[in-house]
Amino acid sequence: MSTKSTAPSPRIRRGLAASALLGAAALVLTACAGSPSVADTTWGKIDTEGEPAMTFTADGGAHGSDGCNIVNGKWTEKDGKVMLSQLASTMMFCEGVDTWLSQAATAVAKGDTITFNDESGKEIGSLTKAEFTAPE
Repeated sequence: MSTKSTAPSPRIRRGLAASALLGAAALVLTACAGSPSVADTTWGKIDTEGEPAMTFTADGGAHGSDGCNIVNGKWTEKDGKVMLSQLASTMMFCEGVDTWLSQAATAVAKGDTITFNDESGKEIGSLTKAEFTAPE
């Protein structure tokens, strides 16, 4: 009776080691990537009177409407949290429109929903992801 070695050849062992190393590197990179950026995304119903919407452009611009007033500012993102700054809006009065978006200070996007919070951290509203529409 002959005995055969069941150990893989050196070539196969090198291939397995390389595969394991690549797999581990992919896991590390995925973990470091964090949440996807909101750059070049649109949320809400653009150009629909009475409905809020916000577009985040890759250059750090935040552009939209609170459903009544035009809202513009800047955004940055860290650890999945969007920080809004220099947010300014027109000051029109629109009866029956809740202009909560103009009070936003931060936001967090999860899946197809972005949730906005005011300066105190209180949730003030959310929008559903829409097809990206670059501001004009």
